[in-house]
Amino acid sequence: MLFDRLKRFYIVLDGPERDGPGAFSPGQAVSGRVVLELAAAGRVVALGLRAGGAARVHWSESRSAGSSTAYTQSYSDRVEFLSHRDTLLAPPDNGEVTILQAGRHEFPFTFQLPESLATSFEGKHGNVRYWVKAKLHRPWSTVKKVKKEFTVIEPIDINTPALLAPQAGAKEKLARAWYCNRGQVSVTAKIDRKGYTPGEVIPIFAEIDNCTSRAVVPKAAIIQTQTFIARGSKKLKKSVVSSIVGDSIAAGKREVWHGRALKIPPVGPSILHCRVLQVEYSLKVCVDIPGTSKLLLELPLVIGTIPLHPFGSRTSSVSSQYSVNLDWLSTIPEQPEAPPEYSSVVTGPEAEQSLAPPCRSELGSILESPFFAYIQEFRFRPPPLYSEIDPNPPSDNIRPRCMTC
Repeated sequence: MLFDRLKRFYIVLDGPERDGPGAFSPGQAVSGRVVLELAAAGRVVALGLRAGGAARVHWSESRSAGSSTAYTQSYSDRVEFLSHRDTLLAPPDNGEVTILQAGRHEFPFTFQLPESLATSFEGKHGNVRYWVKAKLHRPWSTVKKVKKEFTVIEPIDINTPALLAPQAGAKEKLARAWYCNRGQVSVTAKIDRKGYTPGEVIPIFAEIDNCTSRAVVPKAAIIQTQTFIARGSKKLKKSVVSSIVGDSIAAGKREVWHGRALKIPPVGPSILHCRVLQVEYSLKVCVDIPGTSKLLLELPLVIGTIPLHPFGSRTSSVSSQYSVNLDWLSTIPEQPEAPPEYSSVVTGPEAEQSLAPPCRSELGSILESPFFAYIQEFRFRPPPLYSEIDPNPPSDNIRPRCMTC
């Protein structure tokens, strides 16, 4: 039987990265191969391939109908993103089976991902998964199956006006205890933009006024909100992915945050356009007030995949790799200066050393640096253009010198 002769049956994906399959983007082509390793010759009817992807949600809620009766209500929904089928090995037209010899057999495949896909995600009440499945049909035997999952990441470019816009807000709360007014707490906060990528630091600018009679403690946190939607109902799950705690603010005092840093950990990007599952982020500035509820100020965030470009342009190859300070351009004079004399800049020993060829280590450091132009090149006038006509011809009044004397 083929089952006894089949040593290995698996799927290999040719991903966009050299070391592994990595993550695919919507619209990319996914290629790979199904591998069969046989210990001896075997008979095969057909080999089929199916690629799929979907978002699924499911959760249950307990309901009570009276004092003694209870039941469980289930909610579930599904959205399909990808469905592709292919036949890698078809049965012959005469109806007979195919005989594969002992050894390794590879069956390549390729398919195109749709242009609109949700990012792969695993949550408590739902997920977004993509996979490739192969089925091996054999005569008088059960179907042999193998499955390979892969990751898809929807690109979110934060270099857009909506995600580059600053976010700000203000809130205040009257602290009460046993119907007594203990004063008011107010907070104003601002961040530079709405879109960030994992690994970046969010500078928080905030003012907290404590006009109560007790000390309060300010905090800030990045909150992830997972929303699962099915049959008109929603299920939320919130979690803190990063947080900081400020110093205690005494009664009647004010605290100012001048760009307090909050780093974004390695989290998945936002999922905003899926009908049954959404992943959103927000920055919450919280003030703990003793004896009453907290004061909360929430600013929306979007976690993207394409980071901020230094020059705000995606067409510059230099700007996509280096952040350059251009303040030195203001030091260039409007009128170029005449270059100095060589003797006034370089002494005799330095001139001899400059004639020696540079070391290999010195060349390596120069060639590896991103920029190797110096500001002195802009300060001096360029040398005159080459011409075969002498700009200073000899005068006729000068007596020519006898070359035999």
